[in-house]
Amino acid sequence: MAVMCIKRRREAAGLSQVELGNEMGCVQGAIANWEREVTLPKARDLPRLARVLGCSISDLFVDELEPACLDD
Repeated sequence: MAVMCIKRRREAAGLSQVELGNEMGCVQGAIANWEREVTLPKARDLPRLARVLGCSISDLFVDELEPACLDD
């Protein structure tokens, strides 16, 4: 099962939820929802999200539930 690890990537990039939201053109609450997987970013936003976080699109996902992602 693939899960997203946005929080881990955001923290590694040294960004707050507000800062990432500003970069992505959305509010902090949207970032919080992405991190908890209540909602997910649209596919068209993934290239920008990866660029802002300094990673590849595939780096936003993990194939299995890693302990580091479970803490996000």
